[in-house]
Amino acid sequence: MNLPNWITFSRLLAVPALLVLLAPAPGPGQRIAAAVIFAVAAATDWLDGYLARRLGQVTELGKFLDPLVDKLLVLAPMLMLVELGQLPGWGVFVILARELAVAGWRVGQRKISGANNWGKAKTVVQILAVIFLIMLWPGGEVLFWAAVALTLISGGIYLWPRR
Repeated sequence: MNLPNWITFSRLLAVPALLVLLAPAPGPGQRIAAAVIFAVAAATDWLDGYLARRLGQVTELGKFLDPLVDKLLVLAPMLMLVELGQLPGWGVFVILARELAVAGWRVGQRKISGANNWGKAKTVVQILAVIFLIMLWPGGEVLFWAAVALTLISGGIYLWPRR
């Protein structure tokens, strides 16, 4: 496993920390810690991709592992935000369903394509929404619904039959 793939894999370490910090009734300190951990982990998504391209170490494993880890990193705090009453479960379900559909589709592919621009935009908006919602900043719900819309659009584009 190369350096970019190790960075991707290390991002998983943030997931249990987020689950603990966002346990019911997190205080302001827990929310700040969760937002910082989430933001740092999310930033490694850019770093591993940059290094993979820069070092010529783009691999099929990385193309598969990176989006999977992204989903776990984003969905874990979203599920905790549902538990806290900050997000509707059905909105998070839409995101989860899209991610499972794309992941399932990818399993049958001989060559795994990277994320398109819509998918990258979706990821950025999801990350911003999670940070805003964890911190209870205004605009978090608007960002969440924008993320849901981008999730549906990017999923449709990704899964639409290509000619």
